[in-house]
Amino acid sequence: MTQNLILASASPRRKELLALLRLPFEIIPSSIEEIIDENLDPADMVKSLAEQKAKSVAEQHKNSYVIGSDTLVVYEGKMLGKPKTEAEAIDMLQLLSAKSHDVYTGVSICYQGRMRTFYEKTTVTFYPLSLKEMEDYVRTGEPMDKAGGYGIQGYGALLVKELHGDYYSVVGLPVARLKRELEKIGFHQ
Repeated sequence: MTQNLILASASPRRKELLALLRLPFEIIPSSIEEIIDENLDPADMVKSLAEQKAKSVAEQHKNSYVIGSDTLVVYEGKMLGKPKTEAEAIDMLQLLSAKSHDVYTGVSICYQGRMRTFYEKTTVTFYPLSLKEMEDYVRTGEPMDKAGGYGIQGYGALLVKELHGDYYSVVGLPVARLKRELEKIGFHQ
């Protein structure tokens, strides 16, 4: 019996990472209005957002395994979203320069009313960045659709001194753990 796999995300990075599993899947982005509970810690927040996305698509595709995911960058307890302006991107990069921050990625798999949800936390440390480096990076346009104002898989790799945890979680989908969690909920190739 063929098992259907759906990625509830329009992220090109998540699409590329899920393709590493070499499984057929389709993309049906979640169109929900995300409900953000400011009282949650970052781990619970990314899990909640991932569950919201997976559930919203799974309601229409009950016989498919639906994967929802969300990523959050946190520095000293402050959650950094996607910058709205180039100036805001520079501010975020200045905040992270020569320091460590945490990246949380939550993943939820929904299948026939059952759900498996987990998160990965990865600590990323930046090199000290000059204003010119930050301005040059922002001019690439890359930071504008990324939580924390950088993409580790692109030009942002030049900012990173070290990383502790799952690299793919920072990109947006911890695929090695996802493969194992899919098996636990009953998905088999």
